[in-house]
Amino acid sequence: MTNQKNVSRRHFIGTAGAVAAGAMFVNPVAAMASGAKTKQKLVLVGTGSRGTSFWGKSIIKRYSNEVEFVGLCDINPGRVEFARKYMELSCPVFTNFEEMILKTKPDTVIVTTVDATHHLFIIKALEMGCNVITEKPMTTDEVKCQAILDAERKTGKKVIVGFNYRWGIQFSELKKLQATQRVGKLTSVDFHWYLNTSHGADYFRRWHGERDKSGTLLLHKATHHFDLLNWWIDSDPVEVTAFGALDHYGKNNAFRGVNCRNCGYTDQCKFYWNISKDPQMVNLYTNNEKFDGYIRDNCVWRNDIDIYDKMAVQIKYANGVQVSYSLTTYSPYEGWTIAFNGMNGRIDSWEGLPWRRKEQVDQAELHAKEMSQSGAKEEGFDEIMVSDNFGKTELVKVPRVRSGHGGGDERLQDKIFKDPDMADPYKHSAGTRDGAMSVLIGIAARKSIEESRPVKIEELTDLKPSANRG
Repeated sequence: MTNQKNVSRRHFIGTAGAVAAGAMFVNPVAAMASGAKTKQKLVLVGTGSRGTSFWGKSIIKRYSNEVEFVGLCDINPGRVEFARKYMELSCPVFTNFEEMILKTKPDTVIVTTVDATHHLFIIKALEMGCNVITEKPMTTDEVKCQAILDAERKTGKKVIVGFNYRWGIQFSELKKLQATQRVGKLTSVDFHWYLNTSHGADYFRRWHGERDKSGTLLLHKATHHFDLLNWWIDSDPVEVTAFGALDHYGKNNAFRGVNCRNCGYTDQCKFYWNISKDPQMVNLYTNNEKFDGYIRDNCVWRNDIDIYDKMAVQIKYANGVQVSYSLTTYSPYEGWTIAFNGMNGRIDSWEGLPWRRKEQVDQAELHAKEMSQSGAKEEGFDEIMVSDNFGKTELVKVPRVRSGHGGGDERLQDKIFKDPDMADPYKHSAGTRDGAMSVLIGIAARKSIEESRPVKIEELTDLKPSANRG
């Protein structure tokens, strides 16, 4: 393949005409299962670490009887070729997305590209008669969001958004408690998420630190959290007010290097990261910089960073519930706290709080475990405290699983690839409306920060918030 430094996005997607769309599917997961007893044909666009591991090698390992990869695509020819070897595939590789679809005729396209480009591949795949599984966030602004909604309606094909946190054991138990109104009618929620200096800083090394690529962490990261809130509360957001700033990373440091490998401040910088010690990162990224110029070990202090590293969001829901949310990206520990306030009591839960666990945890190792695709392993218990207003306090213990996003990764994939018809009483599966309502909170929050005003969700797309998601 030729040098791709100057390859255009237009070339990457392709220019051939669209294939007529197929029949409509009612359920996004059921849509993935069309063709019952034959293997589902998959293609992957975007062969970075997330694509090749979670949406690549782990699927091949677990579901080889149900699916097969028939093509891989990436703008970087070196990276896509390594991806094929890493995933142990013999399928063809492409740098032109539309060419891949025309030649391989897949059932389903998996999209794991840079966030700001998700819409391009989702829409083109739908128009060419494929169903889609996309990484979160579904997209990064309201115009792209509307275009995805329009394309799904027009083509009759379906999109699944990979909200793996919904499937986590602890989060699922919280959903059950809300669904049964354990503490009465829900009135408000306090939700605070803390990224440690290992996990948080890594977003600022990568393309995620640039607004035009990630939409800010209000989209890339917080989409998980906003989706959980929508799911737990079982209502749609109607109005958002937010504050955010860049106080820690980016230009807020006295020195900065070219990148970690070419830095004169390694003895001074606590965020120095030696990428050469990670063979997977070297094979995926550093060996292939010559094709697209992407630097994986960029400086967390570079001036190009223009996203927020602290965020606070107030959300009003159609059913009257009020939410206070915050995200911090430079915490000494990784974790979260949540409180559900009901008419008859309160539910508290948490993860990673050192004064609750009473143990020292290596924060870099903790993040590595969360991202691991080695399979869910129980490691003790997490806690949910249920307090009645005029009664007892009950401590509910749920199995603690740190690998694969709290056990959610494997459960999500089982539903999509192994058993789409499995019982799902709490509606874990997420389609375009779920993806849209999650990103619309982040888009509204970003707009609120930029324009110093509350933003109504109905300003952004043609979706009308519903008090009961049903």
